[in-house]
Amino acid sequence: MRKILKIASVLLLASITFTACGTSKVYNVAPQKIDTQKSSEKTYQAIRAAGQSLGWNIRKIKPGVAEGKLALRAHVAVVRIDYTRNSYSIRYVRSTNLKYNAKKGTIHSNYNGWIQNLEKAIDARL
Repeated sequence: MRKILKIASVLLLASITFTACGTSKVYNVAPQKIDTQKSSEKTYQAIRAAGQSLGWNIRKIKPGVAEGKLALRAHVAVVRIDYTRNSYSIRYVRSTNLKYNAKKGTIHSNYNGWIQNLEKAIDARL
């Protein structure tokens, strides 16, 4: 009986460990309304500053569209940030070493935390 309990305990611990490093559905930020009178350029500047405060490299692709890139060790995440003076959104574009699965729409769980932190930082600046 003790042997069975030991085996069960080891299996439970292993499943918890592997679940913590698992994948989740890709988190995209749906258009978020902005309560501000800022121009779209000021919105971009706020997004850029928020991203930089977290280690993101944010660059304008064209008016209303920015690309965000976060590189941590061997992991890279790239997102598209659409913005106007009234709203912004964040969508997954591509990644490296983050277990992205297009068929399942999943990615390493850390990615979602990075996006949620970026969203909070942008909200705080706007």
